[in-house]
Amino acid sequence: MAKTDTLNIRIEPKLKKEVETTLNDLGMNIAEAVTIFLKQVVITDSIPFMIRKPKLNAETIKAIEEAEKGENLSKGYTDLNEMWEDLEKED
Repeated sequence: MAKTDTLNIRIEPKLKKEVETTLNDLGMNIAEAVTIFLKQVVITDSIPFMIRKPKLNAETIKAIEEAEKGENLSKGYTDLNEMWEDLEKED
């Protein structure tokens, strides 16, 4: 069947890049993935996956917000001895 219709959508550039990376690893592009999704909508007469609202507690929400702002990130190590010293201090 000839492809003659065009579907234009707007998405966040970061999301597009992440999706392209994942789909490239799977050997497909966004157009192919969207086609698979749309065919499944027709076959199942529904959205072909469960859509849920994530249940996040206040602590998780705060951690996500801090991470997005670059706050409260864990200390990184390039020296194992330094890491073990810090871990021993916490005991």
